Amino acid sequence: MTQNTAETTRKQAMTVVVTGASGRTGSRVVEAVRAAGLTVRPASRARGFAWEDPATWSRALRDADAAYLVYPSDIGSPAAAEGVGALAREAVGLGVRRLVLLSARGEDQALPAEEALASSGADWTIVRAAWFAQNFGEGPLVAGMRRGELVFPAAEVREPFVDVRDIADVVAAVLTSGDRYAGRIVELTGPRLLTWREAVAEISAAAGRTLTYTPVPTRAYGEALTGFGVPSEEAELLIEVFETLMDGRNAHVTHDVREVLGREPRDFADFAREAAAAGTWRA
Repeated sequence: MTQNTAETTRKQAMTVVVTGASGRTGSRVVEAVRAAGLTVRPASRARGFAWEDPATWSRALRDADAAYLVYPSDIGSPAAAEGVGALAREAVGLGVRRLVLLSARGEDQALPAEEALASSGADWTIVRAAWFAQNFGEGPLVAGMRRGELVFPAAEVREPFVDVRDIADVVAAVLTSGDRYAGRIVELTGPRLLTWREAVAEISAAAGRTLTYTPVPTRAYGEALTGFGVPSEEAELLIEVFETLMDGRNAHVTHDVREVLGREPRDFADFAREAAAAGTWRA
Protein backbone atom coordinates (compact mmCIF):
# COMPACT_ATOMS: atom_id res chain seq x y z
CA MET A 1 0.00 0.00 0.00
CA THR A 2 1.44 3.41 -0.98
CA GLN A 3 1.62 6.31 1.46
CA ASN A 4 -1.08 8.22 -0.46
CA THR A 5 -3.37 5.18 -0.44
CA ALA A 6 -2.84 4.69 3.29
CA GLU A 7 -3.62 8.35 3.93
CA THR A 8 -6.80 8.17 1.86
CA THR A 9 -7.89 5.04 3.73
CA ARG A 10 -7.22 6.73 7.08
CA LYS A 11 -9.30 9.76 6.12
CA GLN A 12 -12.18 7.65 4.83
CA ALA A 13 -12.19 5.77 8.13
CA MET A 14 -12.40 9.00 10.14
CA THR A 15 -15.93 9.98 11.19
CA VAL A 16 -16.56 13.61 12.14
CA VAL A 17 -19.66 14.73 14.03
CA VAL A 18 -20.77 18.19 12.90
CA THR A 19 -23.06 19.97 15.32
CA GLY A 20 -25.23 22.73 13.92
CA ALA A 21 -25.03 20.87 10.63
CA SER A 22 -27.79 22.92 9.01
CA GLY A 23 -26.46 26.26 10.25
CA ARG A 24 -24.34 28.99 8.74
CA THR A 25 -20.97 27.40 9.48
CA GLY A 26 -22.03 23.80 10.11
CA SER A 27 -23.50 23.32 6.65
CA ARG A 28 -20.23 24.50 5.08
CA VAL A 29 -18.17 22.35 7.45
CA VAL A 30 -20.19 19.33 6.31
CA GLU A 31 -19.26 20.12 2.70
CA ALA A 32 -15.61 20.85 3.45
CA VAL A 33 -15.10 17.75 5.59
CA ARG A 34 -16.69 15.54 2.93
CA ALA A 35 -14.54 17.18 0.27
CA ALA A 36 -11.48 16.35 2.40
CA GLY A 37 -12.43 12.67 2.21
CA LEU A 38 -13.76 12.24 5.76
CA THR A 39 -17.06 10.66 6.76
CA VAL A 40 -19.56 13.18 8.13
CA ARG A 41 -22.18 12.57 10.77
CA PRO A 42 -24.47 15.62 10.80
CA ALA A 43 -25.88 16.46 14.24
CA SER A 44 -28.83 18.82 14.35
CA ARG A 45 -32.24 19.10 15.96
CA ALA A 46 -33.79 17.58 12.86
CA ARG A 47 -31.56 14.53 13.38
CA GLY A 48 -32.36 14.16 17.06
CA PHE A 49 -29.45 16.12 18.55
CA ALA A 50 -30.07 18.98 20.98
CA TRP A 51 -27.50 20.85 23.04
CA GLU A 52 -29.99 21.36 25.85
CA ASP A 53 -30.76 17.62 26.08
CA PRO A 54 -27.67 15.59 27.11
CA ALA A 55 -29.62 12.37 26.54
CA THR A 56 -29.27 13.01 22.78
CA TRP A 57 -25.48 13.40 22.80
CA SER A 58 -24.19 9.84 23.03
CA ARG A 59 -26.11 8.65 19.98
CA ALA A 60 -24.46 11.37 17.89
CA LEU A 61 -20.98 10.89 19.33
CA ARG A 62 -20.63 7.14 19.72
CA ASP A 63 -17.99 5.52 17.44
CA ALA A 64 -16.97 8.89 15.98
CA ASP A 65 -13.37 10.12 15.81
CA ALA A 66 -13.79 13.88 15.98
CA ALA A 67 -16.42 16.58 16.34
CA TYR A 68 -17.01 20.19 15.31
CA LEU A 69 -18.78 22.07 18.09
CA VAL A 70 -20.84 25.19 17.49
CA TYR A 71 -22.96 26.32 20.42
CA PRO A 72 -26.39 27.71 19.46
CA SER A 73 -27.37 31.33 20.05
CA ASP A 74 -23.93 32.59 21.18
CA ILE A 75 -20.73 31.07 22.49
CA GLY A 76 -20.73 33.83 25.12
CA SER A 77 -24.00 32.65 26.61
CA PRO A 78 -23.79 31.84 30.35
CA ALA A 79 -25.00 28.32 29.49
CA ALA A 80 -22.30 27.75 26.87
CA ALA A 81 -19.44 26.90 29.24
CA GLU A 82 -21.46 24.23 31.03
CA GLY A 83 -22.83 22.81 27.78
CA VAL A 84 -19.52 22.75 25.92
CA GLY A 85 -17.66 21.31 28.91
CA ALA A 86 -20.23 18.59 29.54
CA LEU A 87 -20.46 17.54 25.90
CA ALA A 88 -16.67 17.56 25.53
CA ARG A 89 -16.25 15.35 28.58
CA GLU A 90 -18.86 12.94 27.28
CA ALA A 91 -17.16 12.88 23.90
CA VAL A 92 -13.80 12.07 25.48
CA GLY A 93 -15.45 9.34 27.56
CA LEU A 94 -16.80 7.81 24.37
CA GLY A 95 -13.38 7.94 22.68
CA VAL A 96 -13.99 11.10 20.62
CA ARG A 97 -10.89 13.02 21.63
CA ARG A 98 -10.43 15.38 18.65
CA LEU A 99 -12.71 18.39 19.16
CA VAL A 100 -12.83 21.69 17.26
CA LEU A 101 -14.83 24.55 18.81
CA LEU A 102 -16.09 27.60 16.95
CA SER A 103 -15.57 30.68 19.11
CA ALA A 104 -15.76 34.42 18.60
CA ARG A 105 -12.76 36.66 18.13
CA GLY A 106 -12.40 39.26 20.85
CA GLU A 107 -15.48 38.14 22.78
CA ASP A 108 -14.56 38.03 26.46
CA GLN A 109 -17.84 36.26 27.24
CA ALA A 110 -16.65 33.27 25.17
CA LEU A 111 -13.59 32.58 27.35
CA PRO A 112 -15.38 30.35 29.92
CA ALA A 113 -16.59 28.02 27.13
CA GLU A 114 -13.09 27.89 25.64
CA GLU A 115 -11.64 27.07 29.05
CA ALA A 116 -14.26 24.36 29.58
CA LEU A 117 -13.17 22.69 26.33
CA ALA A 118 -9.48 22.99 27.17
CA SER A 119 -9.97 21.34 30.56
CA SER A 120 -12.09 18.46 29.23
CA GLY A 121 -9.21 16.13 28.39
CA ALA A 122 -9.83 16.46 24.65
CA ASP A 123 -7.28 17.12 21.94
CA TRP A 124 -8.83 20.49 21.22
CA THR A 125 -8.54 23.30 18.72
CA ILE A 126 -10.38 26.60 19.14
CA VAL A 127 -11.32 28.53 16.00
CA ARG A 128 -11.91 32.18 16.87
CA ALA A 129 -13.66 33.80 13.94
CA ALA A 130 -14.19 37.42 12.98
CA TRP A 131 -17.66 38.64 12.05
CA PHE A 132 -19.01 36.50 9.21
CA ALA A 133 -19.40 38.08 5.78
CA GLN A 134 -22.42 35.81 5.38
CA ASN A 135 -24.20 37.57 8.26
CA PHE A 136 -25.10 40.22 5.70
CA GLY A 137 -26.71 37.62 3.43
CA GLU A 138 -28.19 35.03 5.79
CA GLY A 139 -30.10 35.43 9.03
CA PRO A 140 -31.89 38.31 10.73
CA LEU A 141 -30.07 41.20 9.01
CA VAL A 142 -31.28 40.27 5.54
CA ALA A 143 -34.86 41.57 5.87
CA GLY A 144 -33.66 45.10 6.57
CA MET A 145 -31.11 44.93 3.78
CA ARG A 146 -33.81 43.94 1.32
CA ARG A 147 -35.79 47.00 2.42
CA GLY A 148 -32.70 49.06 1.67
CA GLU A 149 -31.26 49.75 5.12
CA LEU A 150 -29.02 48.04 7.64
CA VAL A 151 -29.60 49.31 11.17
CA PHE A 152 -26.85 48.06 13.47
CA PRO A 153 -24.86 49.14 16.56
CA ALA A 154 -21.37 49.03 15.02
CA ALA A 155 -20.75 52.77 14.79
CA GLU A 156 -17.77 53.27 12.42
CA VAL A 157 -15.59 50.50 13.83
CA ARG A 158 -13.55 48.47 11.33
CA GLU A 159 -13.83 44.69 11.06
CA PRO A 160 -11.94 42.08 8.97
CA PHE A 161 -15.05 40.19 7.84
CA VAL A 162 -14.34 36.48 7.27
CA ASP A 163 -16.03 34.23 4.74
CA VAL A 164 -17.61 31.20 6.45
CA ARG A 165 -16.28 28.99 3.65
CA ASP A 166 -12.78 29.81 4.89
CA ILE A 167 -13.83 28.81 8.40
CA ALA A 168 -15.10 25.49 7.05
CA ASP A 169 -11.94 24.88 5.03
CA VAL A 170 -9.81 25.59 8.11
CA VAL A 171 -11.84 23.16 10.22
CA ALA A 172 -11.39 20.44 7.59
CA ALA A 173 -7.66 21.15 7.35
CA VAL A 174 -7.24 21.11 11.12
CA LEU A 175 -8.97 17.74 11.35
CA THR A 176 -6.79 16.22 8.63
CA SER A 177 -3.51 17.62 9.98
CA GLY A 178 -3.03 15.07 12.74
CA ASP A 179 -1.97 16.74 15.99
CA ARG A 180 -0.46 19.83 14.38
CA TYR A 181 -3.21 22.15 15.65
CA ALA A 182 -4.12 20.25 18.82
CA GLY A 183 -4.03 22.54 21.85
CA ARG A 184 -3.97 25.64 19.66
CA ILE A 185 -6.17 28.67 19.05
CA VAL A 186 -6.44 29.86 15.45
CA GLU A 187 -7.87 33.31 14.81
CA LEU A 188 -9.53 33.74 11.44
CA THR A 189 -10.12 37.01 9.62
CA GLY A 190 -10.60 38.23 6.11
CA PRO A 191 -7.77 39.97 4.24
CA ARG A 192 -8.77 43.61 4.91
CA LEU A 193 -10.63 45.93 7.25
CA LEU A 194 -14.00 47.48 6.44
CA THR A 195 -16.47 49.49 8.45
CA TRP A 196 -20.07 48.29 8.36
CA ARG A 197 -20.80 51.37 6.24
CA GLU A 198 -18.12 50.39 3.74
CA ALA A 199 -19.34 46.79 3.69
CA VAL A 200 -22.89 47.90 2.92
CA ALA A 201 -21.55 50.21 0.20
CA GLU A 202 -19.76 47.27 -1.44
CA ILE A 203 -22.95 45.21 -1.25
CA SER A 204 -24.91 48.14 -2.71
CA ALA A 205 -22.53 48.37 -5.66
CA ALA A 206 -22.65 44.60 -6.25
CA ALA A 207 -26.45 44.48 -5.99
CA GLY A 208 -26.97 47.50 -8.22
CA ARG A 209 -29.34 49.24 -5.80
CA THR A 210 -29.06 51.79 -3.04
CA LEU A 211 -28.49 50.28 0.38
CA THR A 212 -27.67 52.40 3.41
CA TYR A 213 -26.18 51.84 6.83
CA THR A 214 -27.62 53.50 9.93
CA PRO A 215 -25.62 53.13 13.16
CA VAL A 216 -27.61 53.13 16.40
CA PRO A 217 -26.68 52.93 20.10
CA THR A 218 -26.29 49.40 21.38
CA ARG A 219 -28.96 49.76 24.05
CA ALA A 220 -31.49 51.06 21.53
CA TYR A 221 -30.71 48.13 19.24
CA GLY A 222 -31.30 45.69 22.09
CA GLU A 223 -34.63 47.30 22.92
CA ALA A 224 -35.63 46.99 19.27
CA LEU A 225 -34.76 43.29 19.32
CA THR A 226 -36.99 42.80 22.35
CA GLY A 227 -39.76 44.59 20.49
CA PHE A 228 -39.34 42.12 17.63
CA GLY A 229 -39.84 39.19 20.01
CA VAL A 230 -36.26 38.32 21.00
CA PRO A 231 -36.31 37.07 24.63
CA SER A 232 -35.08 39.74 27.03
CA GLU A 233 -32.22 37.57 28.38
CA GLU A 234 -30.94 36.94 24.85
CA ALA A 235 -31.24 40.63 23.98
CA GLU A 236 -29.28 41.58 27.11
CA LEU A 237 -26.53 39.12 26.16
CA LEU A 238 -26.31 40.59 22.65
CA ILE A 239 -26.11 44.10 24.10
CA GLU A 240 -23.23 43.03 26.32
CA VAL A 241 -21.46 41.23 23.48
CA PHE A 242 -21.84 44.11 21.02
CA GLU A 243 -20.58 46.60 23.58
CA THR A 244 -17.51 44.38 23.98
CA LEU A 245 -16.82 43.69 20.31
CA MET A 246 -17.53 47.12 18.84
CA ASP A 247 -14.78 48.97 20.70
CA GLY A 248 -12.17 48.52 17.95
CA ARG A 249 -10.35 45.58 19.56
CA ASN A 250 -10.76 43.49 16.40
CA ALA A 251 -9.62 46.15 13.94
CA HIS A 252 -6.64 44.19 12.67
CA VAL A 253 -6.17 41.18 10.41
CA THR A 254 -4.45 37.91 11.17
CA HIS A 255 -2.66 35.46 8.88
CA ASP A 256 -4.00 32.21 10.32
CA VAL A 257 -6.12 31.38 7.26
CA ARG A 258 -2.97 31.55 5.15
CA GLU A 259 -1.00 29.52 7.69
CA VAL A 260 -3.55 26.70 7.79
CA LEU A 261 -4.67 26.67 4.16
CA GLY A 262 -1.62 27.96 2.32
CA ARG A 263 -3.67 30.60 0.53
CA GLU A 264 -5.12 34.03 1.21
CA PRO A 265 -8.62 34.31 2.69
CA ARG A 266 -11.54 35.14 0.44
CA ASP A 267 -12.24 38.85 0.01
CA PHE A 268 -15.50 40.48 1.11
CA ALA A 269 -16.03 41.77 -2.45
CA ASP A 270 -16.15 38.18 -3.72
CA PHE A 271 -18.88 37.32 -1.20
CA ALA A 272 -20.86 40.45 -2.12
CA ARG A 273 -20.64 39.78 -5.85
CA GLU A 274 -21.65 36.10 -5.52
CA ALA A 275 -24.52 36.77 -3.13
CA ALA A 276 -25.81 39.64 -5.27
CA ALA A 277 -25.76 37.42 -8.36
CA ALA A 278 -27.85 34.90 -6.40
CA GLY A 279 -30.47 37.59 -5.70
CA THR A 280 -29.83 37.76 -1.96
CA TRP A 281 -30.70 41.45 -1.58
CA ARG A 282 -33.46 41.82 -4.16
CA ALA A 283 -36.34 43.89 -2.81
